[in-house]
Amino acid sequence: MAKIAFIVLCHKDPAGVIAQAERLTAAGDCMAIHFDARASAADFARIRAALADNPNVAIVQRRQKCGWGAWSLVQATLEAIAVALKAFPRASHFYMLSGDCMAIKSAKYAHDFLDAEDVDYIESFDYFSSDWIKTGMKEDRLIYRHFFNERTQKRLFYTSYEIQKRLGLARAVPADIQMMIGSQWWCLRRRTVEWVMDFVRARPDVMRFFRTTWIPDETFFQTLVRHLVPEPEIRTRTLTFLVFSDYGMPANFYNDHYDLLISQDFLFARKISPEAVELKERLGELYSSPDLRFQISNEGRQLYRFLTGRGRIGRRFAPRFWETEGSLGRERELMIVTCKKWHVAKRLADRVRQMTNRPALHYLFNEEATDLPELGGIETSLEKRARHRRALMRMLFDYHQTNSLLICIDPGSLDLMQDFFSDRSVTRLLEVECSFSDEYLIGHAQRVGLAGAQTTQDSINRLLPTIREDIRFEAERLRDAGLTNHQRIRETASVEENTMSLVNFLGVSPEVAREIAATDYLFAD
Repeated sequence: MAKIAFIVLCHKDPAGVIAQAERLTAAGDCMAIHFDARASAADFARIRAALADNPNVAIVQRRQKCGWGAWSLVQATLEAIAVALKAFPRASHFYMLSGDCMAIKSAKYAHDFLDAEDVDYIESFDYFSSDWIKTGMKEDRLIYRHFFNERTQKRLFYTSYEIQKRLGLARAVPADIQMMIGSQWWCLRRRTVEWVMDFVRARPDVMRFFRTTWIPDETFFQTLVRHLVPEPEIRTRTLTFLVFSDYGMPANFYNDHYDLLISQDFLFARKISPEAVELKERLGELYSSPDLRFQISNEGRQLYRFLTGRGRIGRRFAPRFWETEGSLGRERELMIVTCKKWHVAKRLADRVRQMTNRPALHYLFNEEATDLPELGGIETSLEKRARHRRALMRMLFDYHQTNSLLICIDPGSLDLMQDFFSDRSVTRLLEVECSFSDEYLIGHAQRVGLAGAQTTQDSINRLLPTIREDIRFEAERLRDAGLTNHQRIRETASVEENTMSLVNFLGVSPEVAREIAATDYLFAD
């Protein structure tokens, strides 16, 4: 049976560190604690005294003064691993944690999970070809030597960096290792950890290289494990659930996140807010509970982004440069169908194309798989399509050799619609208003990752009003935008009422519009 040695790096909250150690070791696991040498000596003494009689806790004595992004974080981890290897000879797995992490599964669940596969769990993506690094330095983290900390010695950090670039002092990555990158929160088998420590002793050249890289805690273990362990024995994932905000900072979890956390396919979560006292109490009791069953729905990251995004509507700054990159053409007519039920809008677009011979495209700005012609690469991703929206539309007008084109756009993409309405071309909008049953909304939540097959009914019941309100809010925002040439058809309206809206939108005869409005199963789910 698995026995976990937790490797804990912390620098504050001695009471929380003590409580964490007592909770996790009560179930038979063990812990090596590295308390930052920059932190209070009194806090360190308090931790040592409180845990002195616990045989499953080892305190690192050779402590490091840790700094974000610096080698000291890796060195502190290596010190803790060395202590744990010696103190806990029966530990089968070594799990990296911070003082802000808490278990979201029981010890029995965690042990069974680790026993199920003889593998290591660590994010390890190719450093150069992956998009794991979103902003900032990439190659320069490695090929230049970083002697100063960017957070605390910004001027020295960038002066040293610029001097090296000017003098051409770039260095090569060690030739026999493939650089990898990923989260620092890993869980490794004992054999793997021993191999890493052997490698550290045998390869001083690699150690010298990593000591002067920037943010090595995201590359050191990720690279070495991939170098030492066969590919089939690595799962490229972390077992610690964490969500990053729009600003690249780890999100905090609060009292009302308990059900969400325990339903995720992870063993621990980071970060638990210091104010979430009730959540800490409930999770604190979780690890030593032997008989709990967990329904895994795993929608946490999608749900977090959905709910937090509701408060950011309208936060736009100056227009992006690509939003004004020319016009579609004064003589051209762009017809936009917007509907939250994409299948309804697609049926309508296809029927319009059939009845009027007007080119019609589906959700080209919302759905990656939309069928588009080859246009030199601009069509290959949603990001490119949105960034060069007007250029894309001009190319589509030219490709179809038409001055009238119909497209579908999700109601949430108001900024796209407003941009097209600000153009010199003629732009028309048809809003398709549908009815939404609870069954449809549940299916919608599952399709977009807000809920899973195992999500509890209680969680669904709390989520449905938020989704329904979100759809209503998008419709209200669309109407408040005051866009000209805005027509609307409704699922609850008669064919005759919808016919007049289609006449005004399409500029076709009442007979053609009525045939489109009377399309069988237009609004069916």
